[in-house]
Amino acid sequence: MAGVFCLGIATLDYVYGVERVPQPGEKDRARDLVVTGGGCAGSASAAIGRLGGKAWLATRLGDDITGDAIRAELHRDGVDTSLAACFPGLRSPVSAILIDAQGERMVVSYTDPATPLTTDWLPAALPQGADAVLVDTRWGEGSLAALKLARAAGVPGVIDGDRQPTHPEMVTVASHVAFSEKALSEISGGADPHAAIAAMAQGAQNWLAVTLGHRGVLFMENGGIAHMPAFEVEVVDTLGAGDVWHGAFALAIAEGQSERAAVRFASAVAAIKCTRFGGRAGTPDRAEVERFLADHP
Repeated sequence: MAGVFCLGIATLDYVYGVERVPQPGEKDRARDLVVTGGGCAGSASAAIGRLGGKAWLATRLGDDITGDAIRAELHRDGVDTSLAACFPGLRSPVSAILIDAQGERMVVSYTDPATPLTTDWLPAALPQGADAVLVDTRWGEGSLAALKLARAAGVPGVIDGDRQPTHPEMVTVASHVAFSEKALSEISGGADPHAAIAAMAQGAQNWLAVTLGHRGVLFMENGGIAHMPAFEVEVVDTLGAGDVWHGAFALAIAEGQSERAAVRFASAVAAIKCTRFGGRAGTPDRAEVERFLADHP
């Protein structure tokens, strides 16, 4: 069993299914509701657990009922939350999400502005059995510290670059960085994704990629930029697709899969998730993914 040490945000998500997103001043009724864990690192760690890996999650929570609910759901997915810090008086992260009939989302999230930035409570070394590290960009100080632990241990350090990193050093310390299209656009000043990732790849000492949703993934391979198309599925809900993609990718890298194989594996996990309503609640298990890949050679 490969293990991944994850660090970043974990939330409690209230996911509402609506026909369309209401206009300002309107009232509407949701046709569905799922209350589930979310957050980049939270959903990634849960995906790792469902896919048969070992996951640890270092995250910042409050000592409130929301934090209790976040940790309880992570436990059900096999995530070790012993490294989750519960700060007295802090309010745990929460999100309200509207998913329309086309599967697109609108997200309003809250993180307590008093959430500490300090890293002195993080472990001095990776847990025994951690074969890779995965971080998001929500807490730059913590992510940089975790990536340095990965480098010291000689294991891959992966960044879920769904936002532009607050600490640029993170990108050079990481062995693998997969940006969202929006984050890459912010970094490049709006350049075409292929041109932007190709420019960043010039002289890069690590592996870089950009996820493009239904348009697939661009990634470094053999001195150039390769493209892997997305799997064609009937999309119901895109919430959490990028998060579980990164969790699955990090697990595949921890298992020793090649980057190309890891991209394909992660893309299958994200595709299956998109066919189900409820954010990360729709994350598949390993057997489902293997059957999906066998059916999509």
